[in-house]
Amino acid sequence: MQGLAGRWLLVWLIVLMAVPLGASHRAGGYPASSLQPATIRAFENYVAATETRLGKSLTQADFFWVDELAKQEKEEAYERLKSGKVELRHVSREEAGGSSAIPGGMIHDWQGMVFIPGVKLDEVLKLLQDYDHHATYYAPDVERARIEAHDGDHFRVFMRFRRKKILTVVLNTEQEITYYRDSPTRAHSRSSAIRIAEVENAGTPEEQEKTPGNDNGFMWRLETWWRMEERDGGVYVQNEAVSLTRDIPGVLAWMIEPFLTSIPKESLEMTLEATRRGVLGRKGR
Repeated sequence: MQGLAGRWLLVWLIVLMAVPLGASHRAGGYPASSLQPATIRAFENYVAATETRLGKSLTQADFFWVDELAKQEKEEAYERLKSGKVELRHVSREEAGGSSAIPGGMIHDWQGMVFIPGVKLDEVLKLLQDYDHHATYYAPDVERARIEAHDGDHFRVFMRFRRKKILTVVLNTEQEITYYRDSPTRAHSRSSAIRIAEVENAGTPEEQEKTPGNDNGFMWRLETWWRMEERDGGVYVQNEAVSLTRDIPGVLAWMIEPFLTSIPKESLEMTLEATRRGVLGRKGR
């Protein structure tokens, strides 16, 4: 009976997620969602707390989040990194230093690390800043990418994201990115999506953008922090991504929330793996 119940639950989940979020209640779907000023303010407060937390560790020995672990846990984490694993963790509300419960939305905060052996810091930076080729390095999540403006360590970049997991979601984004060289062996960057537009009928003659903030709410905001350090015969790379989505109707939260919150984690893991693969691939050419 448990197996049968599980299969029926999966079927219902697929049916529910296949219904466009913009459908009306009469059509059996979820109502479209609009980004509200209170949601924006709460997210901005969360980002400010994250900036403060991360800023404190930039000049400390605990440069990466694994450095804050107990001695044995830290050693084990570094061993896994050196063996090719990706280390991931969800940042809790307490760790974030600000409330992740916000009106009308959900915050997704994940940190990840990867180790790229046999490379230099400059090689990692060259790949990260090669935005015109990110659709190659980070496919299929990044479908298109191009540099729109570049001035020294500052970039403005267009990226189109495509994410498929039962539903296919396509987002056009514009991002402002600044790099900082902290020392000969350390660097970090700060990226902020200044525009995110959901794309309807992507890749067809009927393709059009929905009004940002008045859409299905798959992603309303995205803030990203990278940091890198060259040591141990390679480069450690850390990425923290904080995103904002719409909230989920309460009656379905128990079923859909675990599904929705898995996407930021999977995307971060894929990004870090693709970064390592891309840097090593460039080095082998």
